Amino acid sequence: MMSSKYLSQINKALFTSGTALSLSALLTIGSTAHAEPTGYNQLTFSSEVKSEIANDEVRASLYKKVQASDAKTLARQLNTAINAATTIAKRYPTVTVSTGQQRTYPRYDKNDKIIGWTGQANIDLKSTDFTATSQLIADLQETLVMDSLNFGVSEAKKDELERQLMSRASKAFQEQAQSLTAAWGAKGYRVINVNLNTGQNYPRPVYGTMMKAEAMSSSVPSQNFESGDSTITVSANGTIEMVK
Repeated sequence: MMSSKYLSQINKALFTSGTALSLSALLTIGSTAHAEPTGYNQLTFSSEVKSEIANDEVRASLYKKVQASDAKTLARQLNTAINAATTIAKRYPTVTVSTGQQRTYPRYDKNDKIIGWTGQANIDLKSTDFTATSQLIADLQETLVMDSLNFGVSEAKKDELERQLMSRASKAFQEQAQSLTAAWGAKGYRVINVNLNTGQNYPRPVYGTMMKAEAMSSSVPSQNFESGDSTITVSANGTIEMVK
């Protein structure tokens, strides 16, 4: 049996070096103190737990597309439009705003001569404040066009749920290990390795209706959001060795 003094030295060395060990490695160290795996009578399986959770975050992207005879004029028009949109967005402090993708490409005539430029610039929104985001989108649609609108779970809410599911997945793995051990007529089992994996199933994105700004009314009404749910999953995949 490994002495407590020796284990203390191992722990001290690990924390001093800042090495991060997986659950698999930690379990292996614990098993080694009692008995080495034989490599026989091993079973590999997985257990999964999941939970549905209401989406609490909205993400949206809007864009401005312009054409100009030269690249300098094009850049000025795009920058002016995005700067104006950013100024409007500052009225809504609960909404995170960032500049998105930008594309610029030339236009050619039938002789492959450049006759002008086309460009598009996006502005991206993210928030857990649905009311403010809906109103901001309505304000921005006075001059910009909706590109996409989708919903998901915020990082803080997702992390909290994943911690709970990791505990449930670990217990489910142990229960399944005990059940399999009994089914194979073994006295017990030792864990060879276990890996915890997380996943998320988002609902399909809801795309905004693309309309030309000049065709819209002078005042765009805000939209009532139906965010839907997402499914968070955590699986425990590992191998046990049955003790006969």
